[in-house]
Amino acid sequence: MRKYELRSVRTGSLSGAVPVVGIVSAGQLARMTVQAAISLDVPVRLLSQRPDDSAAMVTPGVEVAPVFTREVLERFAAGCDVVTFDDELVPPQVLRALEAAGHVLRPPSGAKLYAQDKLHQRVGLAGLGLPVPAFRAVEGPGDIEAFGREHGWPVVAKAVRGGYDGRGVWVLADAAAGERLRREAAGAGTQLLVEQHVAIVRELAALVARRPSGESVTYAVVETVQRDGMCRELLVPAPVAPGVAREAAALAGRIAEAIGAVGILAVELFETAEGLLVNELALRPHNSGHWTIEGAATSQFENHLRAVLDWPLGVPDLAAPAVATVNVVGAAHGGDPHAALAAALAVPGARVHLYGKSARPGRKLGHVTVVGDRSDDARERANRAVAILTAGKGG
Repeated sequence: MRKYELRSVRTGSLSGAVPVVGIVSAGQLARMTVQAAISLDVPVRLLSQRPDDSAAMVTPGVEVAPVFTREVLERFAAGCDVVTFDDELVPPQVLRALEAAGHVLRPPSGAKLYAQDKLHQRVGLAGLGLPVPAFRAVEGPGDIEAFGREHGWPVVAKAVRGGYDGRGVWVLADAAAGERLRREAAGAGTQLLVEQHVAIVRELAALVARRPSGESVTYAVVETVQRDGMCRELLVPAPVAPGVAREAAALAGRIAEAIGAVGILAVELFETAEGLLVNELALRPHNSGHWTIEGAATSQFENHLRAVLDWPLGVPDLAAPAVATVNVVGAAHGGDPHAALAAALAVPGARVHLYGKSARPGRKLGHVTVVGDRSDDARERANRAVAILTAGKGG
């Protein structure tokens, strides 16, 4: 085991004035959460796999361990008053063991499981009477074929655990493709579920911040524009009928309450001709909420911290009539967005966030947000700044 690399960290206790928040994993979500913590003077410790992870580079209190074993996590949690997460990757059984040892996890392991295990999520939400696509666990030969015969081809197969940003998702055209995938997944020890391929009008997201005491706030519903399985644009408020927006917000609130979510819950939704369907859940700050840094009265990152500390939540109101956020994704030529930063900042109203990552094709490197009076104008300016950054050439 590599020795911990521990830089400076403040100490405190939940019974004292300065509770210490621990964040497991140190990607860009942790980085932006740390930025929110600075304003509140909340000390944060990070557990990072690499010293050059996005948040680890800008945070004084960092422990580095290449593998997050139960022993590593227990030692890290012992130095924190509350532990939260940058991703969904710590195994559920380890989270349960940490709770059994008396560590405070927010969200708790039972809620976190809804984001970690897609089959558990589907079964649980369906049991609550919430709208999800038709689905089935893949347990043996012929399961995908039988599902396709019943619901029509193509179908969508998903890894039950571990997939994100389009990874671990396959669109299967026919039974032969399904059986090939099933055999490959079985050989790799990957459990699958299969679900109906639905016709989508647009993809939406609804964010809720919830405290352990039950107080919650819901942000404006967002349209998420996806390409190649990755979110590329956020348009706020989503261009949907008022009734659809209310239903999406109500769904997110009901899910947060039912599963006991604490912190930010992101509910990804499909809008279809027949109504809304729940696609995925995330129990942590989420890409679909990055717009809130400039576009809301209280960012998702600040409200996540307030929620996990069981502090009063900030209002989620829009700061302007329209907000657009566009992700900066590494181009095929590998250009460095830092080289074009000054030129991108010349775009009126462009607020640039870079995550400290080395540029490579397809990697999420940052985002740009523009607030304004009209959605089309904000979107155009955000895309213009991103195009400059992606080209990676100074002006």
